Amino acid sequence: MGKVSNDCIKLADLKQSTYYADLNWDLLIKWYSDKFSIKEISKFPEVRRDLSLVLDKKVTFAEINALALKTEKKLLQRLNVFDVYEGANLGENKKSYSVSFILQDNETLTDQQIDAVMTKLISTFEKELDAVIRK
Repeated sequence: MGKVSNDCIKLADLKQSTYYADLNWDLLIKWYSDKFSIKEISKFPEVRRDLSLVLDKKVTFAEINALALKTEKKLLQRLNVFDVYEGANLGENKKSYSVSFILQDNETLTDQQIDAVMTKLISTFEKELDAVIRK
């Protein structure tokens, strides 16, 4: 693995830097075959819902992420934090995380399914993390 020499680049009539890697796929598959899985890509679009959670300052996004993925294993694909806010108007030792939740299934999601997932997540955050949902 590395950068191809300038002599070889000129022989191939290339104009930019070129890099090369030789991978032993058989060995990589042997080492990692039990560590990943392959699944079909959904034909249906993902759905995004956003929540702003006011939490104790000590709560991390990693804790929010782990709790959410534990709470909803089927439809919740991933979470993204897009804002973290700390200020006097939130209260002492509080911060706000604005988080997007990406939901997807191999069938079309209905509003009722999405609302049920979000209600379950909100309830879990309120119980487990003492979260207040910002509106």
